[in-house]
Amino acid sequence: MTHARTDDTPTPEQAPDHTYDVVVVGAGPVGENVADRARAAGLSAAIVESELVGGECSYWACMPSKALLRPVLAQADARGLPGLERMTAGPLDTRAVLDRRDGFASDWKDDGQVEWVDSTGTDLYRGHGRLAGERRVTVTGADGQVTTLAARHAVALCTGTRAALPDLPGMAGARPWTSREATSAEEVPGRLAVVGGGVVGAEMATAWQGLGARVTLLVRGGGLLSGMEPFAGELVAESLRAAGADVRTGVSVTALARDASGVTLTLDDGSTLQADEVLFATGRAPRTGDLGLDTVGLTPGDWLTVDDTLRVTGSDWLYAVGDCNHRALLTHQGKYQARVAGAAIAARAQGRPLDTGPWGAHSATADHAAVPQVVFTDPEAASVGLTLAQAEAAGHRVRAVDQDLAAVAGAALFRDDYRGRARMVVDLDRDILLGVTFVGPGTAELLQSATIAVAGEVPLDRLWHAVPAYPTISEVWLRLLENYRG
Repeated sequence: MTHARTDDTPTPEQAPDHTYDVVVVGAGPVGENVADRARAAGLSAAIVESELVGGECSYWACMPSKALLRPVLAQADARGLPGLERMTAGPLDTRAVLDRRDGFASDWKDDGQVEWVDSTGTDLYRGHGRLAGERRVTVTGADGQVTTLAARHAVALCTGTRAALPDLPGMAGARPWTSREATSAEEVPGRLAVVGGGVVGAEMATAWQGLGARVTLLVRGGGLLSGMEPFAGELVAESLRAAGADVRTGVSVTALARDASGVTLTLDDGSTLQADEVLFATGRAPRTGDLGLDTVGLTPGDWLTVDDTLRVTGSDWLYAVGDCNHRALLTHQGKYQARVAGAAIAARAQGRPLDTGPWGAHSATADHAAVPQVVFTDPEAASVGLTLAQAEAAGHRVRAVDQDLAAVAGAALFRDDYRGRARMVVDLDRDILLGVTFVGPGTAELLQSATIAVAGEVPLDRLWHAVPAYPTISEVWLRLLENYRG
């Protein structure tokens, strides 16, 4: 049930208003999963949320962004097939796309998520949660009233991140978009400048270009998607340019100004760029600035360092789960951490031994070795584990095996204009995979097979017996193994 706040702000010596086994701050998918795992283990749990239950992913990130992108990618796929020319010649129905997006964001209402929290037996407190010393959380409601919660065993901070904006002249007055505005906008801007070549920048450039905006993508570095294999960013940039976007690398914004005609961006070469809206997708910062970290000897605003059970370094009761620990800023990885943390909290509370070895039940090993990610651009870029450069930097003796995806029968059937590439990074000492990358239309659904191979450390000799169905894009596995075996 949702609780109202009563009482004035108590001193730490005063008795708490309510006591639980576990108190979770942040009711996004990560916090929800921590609370759910605690309840499943028989522990009492409370969860605190200052915005919408369901968090960033549900309303301003994963769900609305992919709802915007799916029609754009479907149209691109259809345009690559004969017989569909008349059906794909015109622009997308923008209003229909935005309405569908609104539906996937639940019209920015959290009733359904609240019902789910209630169904788990977790108590929900609405308001701003802050630590107030060891095992204590104060919740300040919209009316200013405060409730104090105490935790017998654990407090889990699951507060995520916020968009990080650079300190540039004119930034405040320019009223830039962040990822939130980019995924919730109700109109297509005529001219959109996107600053940043990471996942958010690449995806939002793809989405709004496909919906009719004239997009200029400004990338400070030498290419897009710098955390993936270089060919991923290269193929995505080529596709964006082919779709009409202006992709510029090696360029930075030095100042901004907004007037009645739009936003003027001054670039580091002295030139200017005119846009109706500007999106800054230049990184994330932890939502830990007003979390009461100072009351437990930590620094407000910092990322929180944790062990593989997600317990904050130096504490025996405080956990930081999801993006705020900076291990892997992905919703699915945060939910994985939540499952591990919930199991660890329960085991410690019940006095059971923990299995904290690599791949143990209470160890988030995948954060280091098998993080999967899909970038929903055209083409899609999907990867898990280490890139070739990362593996070499870590000291592994490796070999990269590449394959032109367009040469695979299933890919050729998927689109006549198919372009893509696959790479697996082989640990030559153990004959297992350290990383796999697929770039091409329809490759997102290939990623789980790669994740299983990497996380399971499946020997390549055994993968040889995992026969891919013909003719599917998955046959790329056979081609990669043939290339490796010679």
